[in-house]
Amino acid sequence: MITPMQIKLARTALGLGVRDLATAANVAPSTIHRFETDKGSMHSRTLDRVQQVLEESGIIFIHADETAGPGIRLRK
Repeated sequence: MITPMQIKLARTALGLGVRDLATAANVAPSTIHRFETDKGSMHSRTLDRVQQVLEESGIIFIHADETAGPGIRLRK
């Protein structure tokens, strides 16, 4: 599962505002904001939609392992 920080990093890397991502994923901007600030959770379907939008926009999510935490990369 992707983390709130990964969503914020991905959104920033793509130059998207909270409203931009919310519109693209068809969710309320407050849902994105609450999740990014760790003040709320997202239903798994909603999180999947947000992840899909970001991946289709060129983001690769990197999961944490024993040497490093989670992160993102941009597709070529």
